[in-house]
Amino acid sequence: MVRSRILLAVGFIGLVVGLALCDKARAEIPMQAEHYRRDLSRIAQAEWGLDAPIATFAAQVHQESRWKFDAKSPVGAQGLGQVMPSTATWLAELFPKALGKVEPYNPTWSLQALVSYDRWLADRIKARNPCEQGAMFLSSYNGGLGWLIRDRKLASAKGADPLTWFGSIDRFNAGRSAANFKENRQYPRLILLRWERLYVDAGWGKGLCQ
Repeated sequence: MVRSRILLAVGFIGLVVGLALCDKARAEIPMQAEHYRRDLSRIAQAEWGLDAPIATFAAQVHQESRWKFDAKSPVGAQGLGQVMPSTATWLAELFPKALGKVEPYNPTWSLQALVSYDRWLADRIKARNPCEQGAMFLSSYNGGLGWLIRDRKLASAKGADPLTWFGSIDRFNAGRSAANFKENRQYPRLILLRWERLYVDAGWGKGLCQ
């Protein structure tokens, strides 16, 4: 009887903690995110399979635009996924069936572009595990695959593991400016180690590092 009561109490505490975490996560997630949740899930599962890391992509959109479909950065990046015009044109040519004409301020188009570009990058990056690979393709999304390749070569030349991002590749700068290097290193860290947990706790599904 005592053991049953203890187990019941532990279960209740776990439920309370779980609900508290869920409420906290939802409080930090912009309200408009829910409008795009179904489309993001559908697109992610079509590109990555039924076990797609939807929370990771949601965290990426959170970092990029805070879910503002009409967001535009000072340097010209546009839409939910903050894609630059030249990249948007290239992606539309690369994925003509999925993207068609360039529509960065169309939320569905922007989500498709973000997820498709992530998939394209991930297919070209080998890593120790999905979390490390996620950090690498996010770094590439932010700064370009060419920079990741150069950083990996430098890391390898210095004796670091070229298949590990955190604590390895992320320590090496193959030529970026100090400001760009700082932004690029913060980008995957914020998405994977901060925002991803919010979306996992809010029930959006799995993430690459959570």
